[in-house]
Amino acid sequence: MDRLWTPWRYSYVTGTSREGRTGVPEALAAWPPTEAEDRHCVFCNMVAATDYAIAHGMAREDAERAARIVHRGMHCFVCLNAFPYSTGHLLISPYRHVDSLAGMTTEEAQEMILTAQRAEVALRTVYRPSGLNMGLNLGEAAGAGVAGHVHLHALPRWTGDTNFMTVCAETRVLPEALEVSWDKLRSQFRS
Repeated sequence: MDRLWTPWRYSYVTGTSREGRTGVPEALAAWPPTEAEDRHCVFCNMVAATDYAIAHGMAREDAERAARIVHRGMHCFVCLNAFPYSTGHLLISPYRHVDSLAGMTTEEAQEMILTAQRAEVALRTVYRPSGLNMGLNLGEAAGAGVAGHVHLHALPRWTGDTNFMTVCAETRVLPEALEVSWDKLRSQFRS
């Protein structure tokens, strides 16, 4: 039997985090200054830790790279999924902590869809996929890994990309490091 060693998935599978605060990468570990400032949400913490790092002297590019934030808009931002289903798996989320599409403001919802259009173009340009999955999982029963903060998934798909690893071993094989995906997609969102 072959074994695929994936130690980075341990915190995801067990619900624990080496980082201590969900969504805060090691490079941004200075946030929060106090435990009371932890937002207990991967998306809220990601943005707060990035903003804190920038405000305290870290270059915006470095802070956003560390948090895997690909693009920022007025009401929504785009980040790479830390546990992607496929290479280039993006998440589009409002800054405001809201748990449903119906709970979003008109401005947030409009920007989310317009950003999804940009994500479609970026993913098609960078990866040339056979198709795309774009969607929302609202609530834990619907499959939302982060049920408290709405986010739209945008991920490229290729004919035959689901194989025995996914079906039998509940493991995905990704041919590209997240840092490489970030570089490619960041560049595309900026053009």
